Amino acid sequence: MFSGSIPALVTPFRDGAFDESAFRRLVEWQIENGSSGLVPCGTTGENSTLSNAEHHRVIEVCVEQAAGRVPVIAGCGSNDTMNALLHMNFSKKCGAQAALLVAPYYNRPSQEGLLAHFGYLAEHSDLPIVLYNVPGRTVTDLKPETVCELTRRFPGRFVGIKDASGDLSRVTDHRMGIEGDFAQLSGDDELALPFNAAGGVGCISVTANVAPKLCAEFQAACRDNDLKKARELNDKLYPLHYAMFEDASPGPCKYALAQVHDWIAEELRLPLVPCGEPARKAVDAALKHAGLK
Repeated sequence: MFSGSIPALVTPFRDGAFDESAFRRLVEWQIENGSSGLVPCGTTGENSTLSNAEHHRVIEVCVEQAAGRVPVIAGCGSNDTMNALLHMNFSKKCGAQAALLVAPYYNRPSQEGLLAHFGYLAEHSDLPIVLYNVPGRTVTDLKPETVCELTRRFPGRFVGIKDASGDLSRVTDHRMGIEGDFAQLSGDDELALPFNAAGGVGCISVTANVAPKLCAEFQAACRDNDLKKARELNDKLYPLHYAMFEDASPGPCKYALAQVHDWIAEELRLPLVPCGEPARKAVDAALKHAGLK
């Protein structure tokens, strides 16, 4: 259902408010440069600082601007099951193709709690679900056996996973434990090459915000089993993958975008602040290495 280079879009701000005009331009630029899907209101979109009204407007604008040209996987995750369902219901209504649901953070549910949380959402909304496992941020780890069990209990409801666990063996765990189509998408840009080699079909990417064409070409090379080209593109992008996390994300990403485009600001919302000088230098060097500056 989903594959290729799918940016986890930043949410542009200007003077403290959602910059809708810049966001529309960002969506358009992404599609023009080969991104195969879009994720609004993920972690990179600073969703935890958005009000529900803002959260829904960002998703709505993304769907409107994409206009069916690429699928929109709306960030709907929450550590409050009912709020996640609220986001899913809105996303379904406005035309998103799927919901991205992160493992609940802060309250640290057990694996049984995760089964209950995701199961409830699958039962109460028919929007396809892409799971999102990022234990480095949530503390809670969505184990492969739990992922497989969800697909068994709810056939056809869970269509993929964004895996940012850093454990490449899970690609095989999921592939061998799940029947039917299930899109495995890397959540770590720097691991996308081995992730795809193990059976992944793409990446929900931070770097693609800044380098959509290169990321799309890299994913296409992986899809076509052109290892030589994939390696060359991976090498070109590799410093940028790491530069995106030289400071609290998405600070470096927004800084990089501001270097590439004059219509987007690097403004963030508290508690995040603009990235420091070491991160800026790393981003500048990585942009130059990739031929983007």
